[in-house]
Amino acid sequence: MREFNYSAIKNQKWDSEILSLIAAIYKEAGKQELYLKQRPEELKKLVEIAKVQSTEASNAIEGIVTTNTRIRQLVEEKTTPKTRDEQEIAGYRDVLNLIHESFDVIPITQNYILQLHKILYSHMNNPMAGRTKNVQNDISAAHPDGHTEILFTPPPPYETPEALDRICEEYNRVIGNMEAEPLIAIPVFIHDFLCIHPFNDGNGRMSRLLTTLLLYRSGFYVGKYISLEAKIAKNKDLYYNALGQAQIGWHEGTEDAVPFIKYLLGTILAAYKDFEDRFALVETKLPALETVRRAAMNKIGRFTKQDIRELCPSLSVSSIEGALRKLVASGELKREGLGKNTCYYKVN
Repeated sequence: MREFNYSAIKNQKWDSEILSLIAAIYKEAGKQELYLKQRPEELKKLVEIAKVQSTEASNAIEGIVTTNTRIRQLVEEKTTPKTRDEQEIAGYRDVLNLIHESFDVIPITQNYILQLHKILYSHMNNPMAGRTKNVQNDISAAHPDGHTEILFTPPPPYETPEALDRICEEYNRVIGNMEAEPLIAIPVFIHDFLCIHPFNDGNGRMSRLLTTLLLYRSGFYVGKYISLEAKIAKNKDLYYNALGQAQIGWHEGTEDAVPFIKYLLGTILAAYKDFEDRFALVETKLPALETVRRAAMNKIGRFTKQDIRELCPSLSVSSIEGALRKLVASGELKREGLGKNTCYYKVN
């Protein structure tokens, strides 16, 4: 089994791109702290929207889907799931809520990771819930011509518990002793977790939940207000490409995790930038029409009512619909399509 030693992180020379990403994230995190002190009430709605988006996007990456209405009912109202997909979605919702409420008392250990995995499958009968894998799982890609290509072979089941223990021990040691920058140690841990692929099922979703947990525990709360999972889902190919590049040589301990570190840091920074944009719209008490107008003017190309809803969390759906109607009537926006396919764009 390969060695895990996160001490090397401390001595590695990182390139200017990584260093500037880290500096920018710290700057944005500092600004976010000020915003949270100024307007805590307005931001509650951002939390609810982010939870819905995170639950929807992280499951959609794995092909687990339901309607927008059902997603909102499952997350906001905790409705009873009706289908297998909804059972998986409800499990994700439960783990995400637990992380939101208790991240500071959820240590990074194999035992706690197994407990979170058990909750992920708590709405369905999965005998492997909360247990490491019992069969070899290959990471593969299906090609359009029908053939499947194995991209990476994780460690076998008998090595998995020890490997999971080791990455938790190493991570806790370097973070506890302040030997490593958390924004480097977190992507390295998540990358190792994905390479170990410790479960028969749910590895991708667990990795995204653990990313949120590790960031919260290190004081980076952006995922609470802006969905990191939605950002990953939007550029899924970039995620898989970065992971694929960083996995080369992993078994021998010669891998270069830099592509994955840059990818994850870029995603975190993009979420912080989004937070600033959304905060600007909830910060000033403007009439609904003006709030929606400003949100629409921020958009490039076609956008939907849902896009505006995310930018204007303090407004009701009916207020947003009314404002969009007025902006179309005044000639500031054009509307296209019908029903669910309705979208808008700015008139230059």
